[in-house]
Amino acid sequence: MNLPQLVSAAFVTGCLLAGSSPCLAGGNPTTSAVTVVVSQLASTQAAVKLYFYNVREGFLQPKQYAFMKVVRPGGQDRITLPVELANGDWAVAITQDTNNNDKLDKNMVGIPTEPYAFSNNVRPRFAPPEFDDCKFTVSGPGKVVNIVLKP
Repeated sequence: MNLPQLVSAAFVTGCLLAGSSPCLAGGNPTTSAVTVVVSQLASTQAAVKLYFYNVREGFLQPKQYAFMKVVRPGGQDRITLPVELANGDWAVAITQDTNNNDKLDKNMVGIPTEPYAFSNNVRPRFAPPEFDDCKFTVSGPGKVVNIVLKP
């Protein structure tokens, strides 16, 4: 990640974590309300982790997400998460920690054994998906991103 991307990611993350809504730069709104809906949860109790990425080079890399949210479904088979995202391209990776060990379990080949999903409902077969396959563009309020969890 180069310095401008790092500064941009830090600014956006800082705005999001500080609860600034919207973050302003030169008087123009730079964020938009987005609703992420995750359905077909494997468990109505186990934590769902949503990893938000806005930098192509950091997609699915350890700790390279812009921010992460943990949501408990509270007995429901779906979650709805409203977030403020900086306008631009985003991708979301989701896992559900069904055994509550705070990690995504994988088999000996490295394939996840717990439910996971990606924005655009990308279903990779032999390799992790690319950012461009999972990205969606945020450019104004009212965006809804529907994702179905893969068992």
